[in-house]
Amino acid sequence: MESLINRAASDLVESKYAIALTGAGMSTESGIPDFRGPKGLWTRQPEAERRAYEIYGKFQQNPKEYWEERLSGHSLLGDLLRDLGKVAPNPGHYALAELEKMGILKCVITQNIDNLHERAGSKRVLDYHGNAFKLRCVSCNARYDLEEYDLQELRDEGGLPPRCKKCGGIVKDDIVHFTEPIPSDIAEESEKEALKCDLMLICGTSAVVYPFANLPLMARSHSGTLPSELYGTGYRTIVKIIELNAEPTPLTQDGISDYLIQGKTGEILPQIVEQVKKAS
Repeated sequence: MESLINRAASDLVESKYAIALTGAGMSTESGIPDFRGPKGLWTRQPEAERRAYEIYGKFQQNPKEYWEERLSGHSLLGDLLRDLGKVAPNPGHYALAELEKMGILKCVITQNIDNLHERAGSKRVLDYHGNAFKLRCVSCNARYDLEEYDLQELRDEGGLPPRCKKCGGIVKDDIVHFTEPIPSDIAEESEKEALKCDLMLICGTSAVVYPFANLPLMARSHSGTLPSELYGTGYRTIVKIIELNAEPTPLTQDGISDYLIQGKTGEILPQIVEQVKKAS
């Protein structure tokens, strides 16, 4: 493993535009259970999974009722927020933030909704599946911190659903629910990052949830002369894709990634950062 860690550090130092994709494996190391693992939420509470699949449809049909249930104190989202508020970033989150501070890592694209990358200090984070601590306008995609709305007061005064302060559109939780499309701004920016990078770290994701799992495929397929709108002039690159995962994934098996460093991201990433410091 040591040789692979040194290789990853060297590849990062030599990169011009490195990004990271992160998934549930990083969150579980902070004590957040996954959804479908042996101790996952859906495994323990199958009824909760059924209800989760209904949330977006309820919002579309009746946004006011969606918010009334959300604020009732007995909703899946309310329970989730309480649970996420008790966890903290782990060394893997801090390592990615440090790589960004060093100017090496340009962006984190995460499937996780827990806000831990931001809390660890990462500045450029694309929350692919939303952020549990933000609200989003479904019309213009404007995002707000939860504290920017007094949701209980709006409920008491009959002011639900919340309205966007920019365009007046309906506001929902930023979390992307089952059957809900990925917000267009995040989808477009994520694809641009995948096409622009010359190195992609894939950290703690099984790479089986789409459309997120398309991003490494896009990165792999773009080697060659890139469109001028991405770099200003024609630019030829060979993308390196490095997996940091507990187990091999379809990316490993199909040869999409260049190599796999097998283990916990919270242990591997800090070691890579230390080697980057030595090599810089």
